Amino acid sequence: MMSVQNVPMRITSLRKEAKRDPAAFAPKMHQRAGLGANFRGSCNCIILDMATDPACGSGNFLTESYISIRHLENEVLRMKIEIDKKQVTGQITFGNLGEKARPIKVSIGQFYGIEINDFAVTVAKTALWIAESQMMKATEDVVHMNLDFLPLRSYANIIEGNALRMEWNDVIAKEKLNYIMGNPPFVGYSLQSKNQKEDISYIYVTEKGKPYKTAGKNDYVSGWYFKAAELMQGTKIRTAFVSTNSITQGEQVAGVWKPLYDRFGMHIDFAHRTFRWDSEASIKAHVHCVIVGFSIAENKRKRRIYTSEDCKIAGNINAYLVDAPDVFVVSRNTPLSDVPEMLKGSSPVDGGNLLLSNDEYKLLCKKEPKAIKYLKQFIGAREYLHNIKRWCLWLENASLSDISNLNEVRKRIAAVREFRLASPKKATQKYADYPSRFMEMRQPNINYILIPRHSSENRRYIPFGFMDPEMICGDANNMLPGASLYHFGILISNVHMAWVRAICGRIKSDYRYSNDVVYNNYPWPNSTEDQKRKIEQTAQGILDARNLYSDNSLADLYDPLIMPRELRKAHQENDRAVMRAYGFDIKETSEADCIAELMMRYQNLVNK
Repeated sequence: MMSVQNVPMRITSLRKEAKRDPAAFAPKMHQRAGLGANFRGSCNCIILDMATDPACGSGNFLTESYISIRHLENEVLRMKIEIDKKQVTGQITFGNLGEKARPIKVSIGQFYGIEINDFAVTVAKTALWIAESQMMKATEDVVHMNLDFLPLRSYANIIEGNALRMEWNDVIAKEKLNYIMGNPPFVGYSLQSKNQKEDISYIYVTEKGKPYKTAGKNDYVSGWYFKAAELMQGTKIRTAFVSTNSITQGEQVAGVWKPLYDRFGMHIDFAHRTFRWDSEASIKAHVHCVIVGFSIAENKRKRRIYTSEDCKIAGNINAYLVDAPDVFVVSRNTPLSDVPEMLKGSSPVDGGNLLLSNDEYKLLCKKEPKAIKYLKQFIGAREYLHNIKRWCLWLENASLSDISNLNEVRKRIAAVREFRLASPKKATQKYADYPSRFMEMRQPNINYILIPRHSSENRRYIPFGFMDPEMICGDANNMLPGASLYHFGILISNVHMAWVRAICGRIKSDYRYSNDVVYNNYPWPNSTEDQKRKIEQTAQGILDARNLYSDNSLADLYDPLIMPRELRKAHQENDRAVMRAYGFDIKETSEADCIAELMMRYQNLVNK
């Protein structure tokens, strides 16, 4: 059977050959096209045995697929007529002797759908019938003959039900099925209802019938991937789904995909990396999506990775949708390499009562000057990136006599206690007994590198930076106490940033840097002492370049449109030094090459 993916290219080729030599071409037209062998007796156009959308909604995917394939069928009919006019005399007929002339071989009866909403089921059936009527009229214009449509004969096989709870093989026997497609519901694991969480636990089970440990953190769409992989076993069925990009990023990758690879031996045939899918509603809902085509049967075709800008041939497409070996980067508590441990920042859990804006800070200092020694600058990710002043009450070593005489401070402490007591979480209620402290305290007593956990995808580099221990690091950041210039140079390099882009989780499409997945799994280079010294020099060059523009925020300095020349050059020098430490060819190594090599090094570290 001819793949729908290759039909337009094949038809273009057929047209060129037909124009060169119609007489020689005519007898082998259908054989060449993969559309059937009996040219004169019948017109076996593009026959899709069966396709299904197991989350079909109002039937858009099925309807558009049906219309697209019917357009191709009409194109083949048009080609057949052009050639027949030069080969035969008299009337051109379709069908075998004794069979009523009917050139159309593609029917809506070959398209199946599953949908949980009863109204959407009705809409989907109606949409398919309308599409069939429209395409029949288009075929009439091609073959110049009237084709009966009414009464409705082609049944639209749209089934009402929960696709994750029913057997797909009961809807359409897998022996008759060619393609599974659709865009299953986009529901993140943290937003799922109780029933949806139960659906995933029902689907994502081991061979012993027990839910995978990671199933509770899978997005809802993953259930359709598991069901499809399960159904495809022992068949040539191919599947493609539009999905939220989160299933190809961060910790979720291993949870969603590893069971499919290990249990069913699936592989990815093609992929479209993250793109923004805008809603047509008046209130726009921007969803960041990927398209993943996968199967279990052998695929001898070239694998392709698509982006909004281009398409590249890949040797292998892994679950991160990059051309690299099939690896799954799992969460780790400690680094794979011999490097400092990365920590999360401190979390107040205070209802905002231990934190102060710059205006609140000034007012408190005016009212209670003795409180100044207990006020420290608080750095969240937003404050760090945008030079925003924020403060916190840091009462770790405060004397009881001092606190008892600071009425404004006491009011804030009392409010913290009330906030924690009102929490539904037992752990938070427990900390109501310690209202003057942050609930989670990890502040180091030495210099540290601050890493904002969330950063814009538009930045080529996440702007990490060194901090004094007097600057309180909030839990919107990670921190690396005791890190050196060498560590800073490696982490802010284009090599590490390539790893971040491939491995990190995302908020929409912005980076979400994590210590347990991104940092702890990062394969560091085996740098020589000379290479370390060189990286320390280039890392210092980045800090020096920033200091030239100390009045500007890091968000401005790392805006790719206005990044200062000195800073850009300093980063380029550091990138070269780090690439040399990895043994990469500076001119020839692409980001894709870099990621592939890093993933192989990661696999080697894990195997050790």
